[in-house]
Amino acid sequence: MDNVELVFKTFMEAEKPLKSGEVAELSGLDKKEVDKAIKVLKKEEKIISPKRCFYEAKK
Repeated sequence: MDNVELVFKTFMEAEKPLKSGEVAELSGLDKKEVDKAIKVLKKEEKIISPKRCFYEAKK
């Protein structure tokens, strides 16, 4: 599983919007890697940002 898939899985399992730092903590990845993955997921429109700096999987 690559970083993008792992980050997306973390968002899917979360019950609330998460900050990138929280995703890094939950997934065990480096925050910089999480930020890169978030950028890819936003471009693919798989996640949304309900408020600034928080992200969640698109339902």
